[in-house]
Amino acid sequence: MKGEVKREAEWDAFVDITDVVCPMTFVKTKAAMEEIEAGRILKIKMNEGEPVENIPRSLKEEGHMVIGVERNNDGTFTILVKKGDL
Repeated sequence: MKGEVKREAEWDAFVDITDVVCPMTFVKTKAAMEEIEAGRILKIKMNEGEPVENIPRSLKEEGHMVIGVERNNDGTFTILVKKGDL
């Protein structure tokens, strides 16, 4: 997935899942999403590979909006996702 996280975009919560592996990456992301209110933005830092391929898709399937995905200089990715009205 290509795109850039807007630098001026604000976020309400942050989760770093670079220290966990699938399927726990999504479990930890989903738990973080549950902690914020609808319309709020979660910033997620994750490794390349399965997490960056699967988490954005899974979040969209759950009704959230992926705002952007950015590759970081350290080989990780940052994703901003807006929580949907569930």
